Amino acid sequence: MAKKQGATRKLFTILAVVLVLLVILGLIGVKSGWFGKRADAKEVETASVRLKTITQLVSATGTIEPVTEVKISPSVSGEIIDLPIQEGNYVHKGDLLLQIKPDLYKASIDQLQANLLAQKAQMERNHADLLKAQASFKQQSELYQKGLISEMDYISSKSSYEAAQANYNASKYQVQNADAQLRRANEELQQTIIRAPMDGTISQLNVKNGETVVGSSQMQGTDLMHIAHMGQMQVEVKVNENDIVNVADGDTTRISVDAYPNRKFSGIVTQIANSATVTGQGTNEQMTNYLVKIKIVSRHNEQFGEGNSIAKQVPLESKGKAFMPVFKPGMTASVDIETQTVKNAIAVPIQAVTVRDFSKIKANSKDSASAKNEMADNGKNNATKADTSSSDLLIPKEDLRKVVFIVDNGKAKRIQVKTGISDETHTQIIEGVKPGEEVIIGPYRILSRELSDGDAVKVNNDKYKLLAEQEK
Repeated sequence: MAKKQGATRKLFTILAVVLVLLVILGLIGVKSGWFGKRADAKEVETASVRLKTITQLVSATGTIEPVTEVKISPSVSGEIIDLPIQEGNYVHKGDLLLQIKPDLYKASIDQLQANLLAQKAQMERNHADLLKAQASFKQQSELYQKGLISEMDYISSKSSYEAAQANYNASKYQVQNADAQLRRANEELQQTIIRAPMDGTISQLNVKNGETVVGSSQMQGTDLMHIAHMGQMQVEVKVNENDIVNVADGDTTRISVDAYPNRKFSGIVTQIANSATVTGQGTNEQMTNYLVKIKIVSRHNEQFGEGNSIAKQVPLESKGKAFMPVFKPGMTASVDIETQTVKNAIAVPIQAVTVRDFSKIKANSKDSASAKNEMADNGKNNATKADTSSSDLLIPKEDLRKVVFIVDNGKAKRIQVKTGISDETHTQIIEGVKPGEEVIIGPYRILSRELSDGDAVKVNNDKYKLLAEQEK
């Protein structure tokens, strides 16, 4: 009896050991993927479909420039003998900007005045000759009527009178011409003194005292300086032709300035160019852009107010971190133009929306006999049109559609969607999914190429969150 119990105990021990070994082997198999896990399961990351306010943006880069800026060029040529201003000074309308050496223009005035007096004297002589010829012609006319002189003498007297009258009229025109030349010379003399046409800041000064400048009356004049209203600045950006159709006057903008990397500024679109700027014309790198001007509405450049000068300003460093920004012409800025906003939009992350060729899906489908027949019919029709008997020569027509994949009971379910506008992170879904559903957003390689309808998936969001945190 005791011998039988010992054998039974030994059998139970062997069974227990075998069971433990099977459990261990099963754990190893599950962990290694031998069984308990489908070989085609793909590890994916998901996000929830939610309601969100989406604002469509058009991004561009450009430079900061004054809203109002006047380029000053001289009307006359000469040497600069007085330049009382410096770049950055604030000037009032009528203030002296520079003076050109006037000696040549004064000498020209003296010469023209003498010429005018000479022309007036000549006009007086011609007037006296006219009066003399007029009296002679009157006398000869009376004698001719009485038959006391010949017709030839009468005609000669008349011709002398008409010639005297023409000389007098010509001398009057000569006086007027001399007077006009004198007035022009006086105006040129006045133009040797250049004054500020408006209140503003000398934003650019290109000349120095003693330099010789060229007047615009002769050719393209020297660019002396620029006067700008520095208290109001704008951003000038170039927008691509594909995006310009979405931009309109009055659109609000978000502005980032390289000089102030941690601050954002607001702006409004004030002007959109009608003519395009084309670069690389006739090459593969040809680009067509349109100039857009955006007025900065955030507070800035307050120290450039009327009556101020840069030299009198308190240094910005003494104002602490909350100082008012100072924008200078030529600074680089990036602009996001808010072209359209949709509130409570059904939104998914941008990377969730991908594209699939439904013509290939139909061709590769094994469960749809109708899809096979449809493809065969299309192949026959195309073969007839191409006048060939080989279906291998046919190039299938693409049928690209936007889709998202949702997780449904451990499987990926492909859903065709209709999209709306997008912002930097999310895309509006007009048709296809509902808030609360889980859409697959990664990895990119699997989502964009490998994932198919019905594939087994395993959601692992913790792994990708950890990777994202490590990248940050």
